[in-house]
Formats: sequence, structure tokens, C-alpha cells
Amino acid sequence: MSEPQSPPTRPSPTRPSPTRRDVLVAAAVTGAATMIPTALYAAAGEGAIRPFLVNVPDEALADLRRRVGATKWPKQETVADASQGVQLATMRKLALYWQTAHDWRKVEARLNAWPQFMTEIDGLDIHFIHVRSKHENALPVIITHGWPGSIIEQLKIIDPLTNPTAHGGSASDAFDVVIPSLPGHGFSGQPTTTGWDPQRIARAWTVLMKRLGYTRYVAQGGDWGDAISEQMAVQAPPELLGIHTNMPATVPDEIARALQSGGPAPSGLSEEEKNAYDQLDFFYKHGLGYAQEMANRPQTLYGIEDSPVGLAAWMLDHDARSYALITRVFDGQAEGLTRDDILDNVTLYWLTNTAVSSARLYWENKLAFFAPKQLTIPVAVSVFPDEIYAAPRSWAEKAFPKLVYYNRLDKGGHFAAWEQPGPFSAELRAAFRSLRA
Repeated sequence: MSEPQSPPTRPSPTRPSPTRRDVLVAAAVTGAATMIPTALYAAAGEGAIRPFLVNVPDEALADLRRRVGATKWPKQETVADASQGVQLATMRKLALYWQTAHDWRKVEARLNAWPQFMTEIDGLDIHFIHVRSKHENALPVIITHGWPGSIIEQLKIIDPLTNPTAHGGSASDAFDVVIPSLPGHGFSGQPTTTGWDPQRIARAWTVLMKRLGYTRYVAQGGDWGDAISEQMAVQAPPELLGIHTNMPATVPDEIARALQSGGPAPSGLSEEEKNAYDQLDFFYKHGLGYAQEMANRPQTLYGIEDSPVGLAAWMLDHDARSYALITRVFDGQAEGLTRDDILDNVTLYWLTNTAVSSARLYWENKLAFFAPKQLTIPVAVSVFPDEIYAAPRSWAEKAFPKLVYYNRLDKGGHFAAWEQPGPFSAELRAAFRSLRA
């Protein structure tokens, strides 16, 4: 394959590269007023909710293409598989497509097709999508993405959740959907002080839902979205009816100790439990490198803030199981995510300069990720087989005394809403049906 060539369009040499401020362009109220009834939102002052649109300057996209074309490539790996990391052939395919075929304007239009807003909470701007269902008595749900995901993960489920009658559901299954960008991610503000850990973000989400006028709602998440949704459940605001997770924290203490020792699985495990143990054992031995670096030295990752191909490789290789599901599309396999899905998300991180600021959440977090958190409110669990680990029902029942729903699916992985939006939406309808009364 020939090396990607730089396109002819380049930013003017006398003009600096676009900054994050250039990229995050708030909409004039007149431009967004037709999208939502603005009377529903605070117009000014403390707690103001401002309409927001994405408008990336052409110079930022030209600069991205130039940088992709200028990539300094390493030599090919010395093995025939991905055991040394993201393979050179995969990254060259990605770079070629990114530079010559990927169209950011399409995803920008998809984002701007939904009502987006900005509001300040606890001194930080929080960006969010908010879509109200046309159906009466819709159940509000706040859905939180993870890393290396973004709000782009959830775009495919907005219409199935808010407009279920068009997707095989009934009006009684409708949701109002709120999808915020995590602090330091996407279009939300980048914290300039420490302390934005999952507990603080959970409190901010409670403020957001109150600010939107909701007196009853549910929460959903996987990855960091699970950690934050579970902390919302720990804090248990009276308005929160329950949570749904597709990556639950259910690992019993004795299993965690055995995994930490690196020894064999404890005896007496069921088939489901042994499978989960083996998945976790593999993850701890082969999939934690990215998290250890970000949890200890996130500021060191200057390279992924400076090189788009470096950023893409870092995000693709965030854990070994997800790596195979993501990179296969560059080898011609169509299952799950597309090339555009992947590059839409990486491009969002690049354009918002959030590679390092998003990594700091790992540094901020002091919680044991998979340890049960003693939740006392209703919890629903959907298990996708290619997740980091497929939580067994037995572990879920121990971790969640009020387990109201548990289901194992036959397809899907870490980015469940993104990879399998139809089944994922059906899971949310089923999971929360008992809490609507």
C-alpha cells in the first residue's frame, strides 16, 4: 500500500493552528431556537442553559489532514499478530482513510441535528444532548459514556429510545434522553484543578437532572459511565429510581484476591464464573497498560495530543478484547462499528484537544473499578459477551441486592450502544419497565 499523501489544502503559515476555543462555537440562540422550546430552559444567570452547536473551522480539518500525512512511521512489528500492539498495516489503512475519505462534516451534522446545550455546574461547563420524547410520561434517563468513547457512542440510540414506536417498541417504553460529555472530554470544560472524580461527576449529574426539571429519572452507563452511574446510586438522590449498566462492578473479594495474586482460579466456580475469571485474568495481564499510564502519569502523554495517528493508535489499543472488535473494520469486516464510527470518535478527541484532559479521570479515580459498591437502589444489568468480562448472574445478585433485571446477550462488546444499538435499546426498555409505575 502506498503511503498517504498530504492534501494540497493547508492552513496559512501566518495563522496559528485552530485552538480548542475556535472549535467549540456556541450557537446563537436564533440558530438553535427551532430545535427545542427554549422556554423550558434557563436563559441567563446562575444555572443558565445555553444552546450549543458544533462548528469546526475548515483550518482545523486541513491541519488534521496535514498532520496525518506527515506521520513519522515506525518499522513494522516483528510478529505476525497484534501481540506487540496495533499493527502497522492497520494504522496505515486508518491513516489513508482518515486523510482521504473520512468526512467530519457528516458527524458534525448528526450532532447538530440533536438539541445540544452547555451549562455551568460546580464551576465547570458541562455539554450535553437533551432530547424530549413526543410520548407522554416518557421516563428521563441520563446516559454516560466512557473512555475512549464519547457522546458519539450514544447517537445511534437516541431515536430508538425517544421514539420507540418507530423501532419496534411501544409508547409506554419512551424515554427523555440526556447525554452529557464527561468533564475533560468532548465539548465539556477541561478541569483546571483536581477533584473531578466519579463521585463529583455523579453529584454534577444529579444537579443537571434537577436543573432540567426532572423529579424522577434513571441512569445508565458502561465503562466510566458505569462508575459514575453506580456512584449516583451510592449517593441515592431521591429522584433516582434505579440504574442500568452494561459493565457492572460485581467481582467478589475472593475473586479479586485470586486475580491479584496471578494464581489459578478458585475451585468451585460455575462455568459462567470461570469464564468471567479467565476474561479478567487476561485483562489484568495484557490489557491494563493504557490505564496504568493514565492513572499514574497522564500529563506525560504529550505525543497523543500532538499526533493524530498516535492518538488513534492509543485509543484503538485501550484493551485487547476491544482492540480486535475495533480494528477488524480496517480489514474489511463490517460487523459492529464502521471505519467512520471509529474515526468520528477519534476526530472528536483530536479537535477538542482532550487526549490528556480525558486521561486525567484515571488519575482522579481512587475507586476499585470492579469491586461492588453496596448499592441499595434497583439495578439492571445487561451482559454483552465481548465486554472486558461477562458478569455472571451469581456475582450480580450478590453485588446488587435489588437486582431488578439481568440478561445475557449473544452479541456485542465494550461499546454496546455503539456496536449494537437495536439490542441495546431493547435492553433499556426491558430493564426499566418495572420502575415506570
